[in-house]
Amino acid sequence: MRKIELTQGQVALVDDEDFDYVYQWNWYAHKDGNTFYVARAGGRVNGSMTTITMHRVILGVPSEGFVTDHVDGNGCNNQRSNLRFVTYRQNAQNRSKMFKTSKYHGVYWNRQAGKWMAKIYMNNKNKHLGYFTSELQAFYTYKKAVEALGETVLEIN
Repeated sequence: MRKIELTQGQVALVDDEDFDYVYQWNWYAHKDGNTFYVARAGGRVNGSMTTITMHRVILGVPSEGFVTDHVDGNGCNNQRSNLRFVTYRQNAQNRSKMFKTSKYHGVYWNRQAGKWMAKIYMNNKNKHLGYFTSELQAFYTYKKAVEALGETVLEIN
């Protein structure tokens, strides 16, 4: 593993075999929300400057409907073992800094009902899947709904 110094006190981590290729460009730390990513200027398209991210350079651009996910949540860790192609839904499941009442994605504690609630986001709307006495039962209901859409749920770490 090699390190590349970035702006804003950040450091990019890359595999030895990728270092020489990515080191030919000037990279900087780009903050998006609460996460830093490694980026560089990409030139102008239709008069606007574009940004190229290191993780896309290393893995390539994923197929339509997929994004590149940093498994450990560190957008500066661009080692191949930390990068994977996932759906937008799977990428959202990997977010750890959000307030959650359950360890399972799609499951929430409903204080008023005193039960676990499952819901899924589809067709630009939240769909209520029911209330459950068991957190795991709510998760299995969510998982079944996701699989019915032809997607998969990431395993809980």
